Parts: sequence; structure tokens; C-alpha cells
Amino acid sequence: MNIVVLAGGLSPERDVSLVTGSNVCRALRKNGHQVILMDVFMGREGEDVAHWFEKSEEVSAAVTAIAETAPDLEAVKASRADQSDCFFGPNVIALCQTADIVFMALHGENGENGKIQAAFDLFGIRYTGSDYLSSAIAMNKNLAKKVLAAGGVPVPRGFAVKKGAQNVEQPAFPCVVKPCCGGSSIGVSIVNDRKEYEAALEEAFKWEDEIVVEQYIQGREFSICVIDGKALPVIEIAPINGWYDYKNKYQAGSTIETCPAELSEAETVRMQHYAEQAASAIGLDTYSRMDFLMDEDGKMYCLEANTLPGMTPTSLIPQEAAAIGIGYEQLCEQLISISLEKREKRA
Repeated sequence: MNIVVLAGGLSPERDVSLVTGSNVCRALRKNGHQVILMDVFMGREGEDVAHWFEKSEEVSAAVTAIAETAPDLEAVKASRADQSDCFFGPNVIALCQTADIVFMALHGENGENGKIQAAFDLFGIRYTGSDYLSSAIAMNKNLAKKVLAAGGVPVPRGFAVKKGAQNVEQPAFPCVVKPCCGGSSIGVSIVNDRKEYEAALEEAFKWEDEIVVEQYIQGREFSICVIDGKALPVIEIAPINGWYDYKNKYQAGSTIETCPAELSEAETVRMQHYAEQAASAIGLDTYSRMDFLMDEDGKMYCLEANTLPGMTPTSLIPQEAAAIGIGYEQLCEQLISISLEKREKRA
């Protein structure tokens, strides 16, 4: 097949997306496909788009590592050749229209919030992952929590705060403050008192105009990928230092990841059930990843749903798949196959 791997963009998770895209591009080429890695914001100048697949170049080595901090997005904007305000770079739509499918390697805003999915539906472009509505619900942590709770999935207590609005609800300390639609733990703070809370609000509002304040849960952290309605093995995440922030997520050796997680059979089944239940409640029918915490009493909480899980060297979904004998190249192929099948059913 002719496949566009779409990555980059203007999310704080831009660098993560580019590494995901590079890995997926290599894997799909090993599988025999003609593949082009495309930065959705930068695009590509030139004509004769229909023949680009025949001369697709090797993946650049410049997108194989993730820095310890989020990228400077203003510098990214300034580096675009045509300086257009359009989110889609030159020839992105035209190229995607010629592809058999677009592999969505985007993370964060305008990748996981359903906007690109909705645009692609209008253009008749086939893509991997869930549709625009389920993507939009999952991206908004405040809305997603309400949907999950209504679907019987346990979630932390909390409330949302909008920038400039009077905050009526007050948190109980300790608590967690995080952007409502962000990812990769960017802008997230764990706070213990009023002074730290005010500083955390200021930091979170740098990234978005709506944030979520949740109860802090002391316990073990887990993640579960759900593919086509079926949960993969549970993986436990234990940072060596601190908590599972941006640095610990993407710097190799920063976190101990155990898959399958050391849980009792009953705990494993219960958490996998919650993950499947969460995916169903939101409508994530292709693949997704659910993040959980379990406290000292064994109570489980679903923190959020990720609609386009990372596929970097330290990402969790490839590790979970490997635990049941599914290699990286096979996983990429499976995600494409399921996405095409689901699209046919929706049409």
C-alpha cells in the first residue's frame, strides 16, 4: 500500500510524534509498503504529488531522539517556509488523498482532539485510529471523566477550572493540577499547599485555558492498551526518580516498566475489564491506551484515555504487544488492518 505517516504538528508533544512517526515509517517499509513520513505542519514543497511514493526517501536521523523538555513551538512556526497560518502544510492534504491510508502518528492537540479526523472524513481520507467524536471526547479530560464515570469506570474526584473564571470549588491537598487537553504530563503539577496550588494553576494555564484539578492518589501506576475491544497485558510504570513526568516518559532508563505487571489474577482481570469498559464508553473502537492508578487498598482509578498512543522506543503499547508475541512491525500492520475494517463498517 501507499501510506502517509503523519507526524509533527504544533502540539507540545511534537518531538514525541516525530519519533513515533519515524519508527512507524521504518516498520511499514520493512513490511513492504511505500511510505512517506510527513510533518503535518511543515508539509512539503513541490509538484507531481502522485509520484512521490515512487521515490520516497529514507527517514531522517534527526527525529530519533526526544529532548528532556517540550519543543519551542514559536521557533517551529517561524521555520515554516511559506509562513502560512494554515495548520496543514503545503501538499499535506493532496498527498494524503493519494494514499491508501494515513497512519496517524500525531500526539496532543490537533492530532488527538478529533479536528484532523473530522477534516479527513470530509476529504474522504482513510486514517488509523478512532473517529473524530470519540477522539474529541477522550482529549478533554473533564468531559472524558464524566463519560467514564457514567459508564461505570472509577475515576478520581476533581473539578475543572477555566482561565479568568471565579474558582468556587477548592481542592483538598495534596492534589494534581493539569491541563484539560494536554498530554505527556506537560504542565502537570503535584501540589501540597495553597502556595504550590497557585503556582501550579499559573503553570497549567500557560498551556491551556481550561485545567483539571484532581485528588492525589498515592499508589502504583499502570497502563493498558485496548485493541479492537480487547485489552493487552497490563504494564506497570515505576519511575526511578520522581513521578512519571515528560522526562521520565521519554528518556531511556528513567523508568522501570514491568509487563505483565505483578498483580494478582483477579486484579489483572479487573483492570483489563475497566480498560475495555473505558474504551467502549468513549467509543474508541480501534486502539487506545488507558492509564490507571491503584492505591494501597487496591482501589483502581482510570486517569485518562489516549487515542493515539506513542510508538517510540520507550512507549508502552509496543511493550504490551511484545508480551504476547506481537512484534513492532506486526503491531503496525495490525493497527492499519483494524482501522480499515472499522472505517468500512462506519461508511
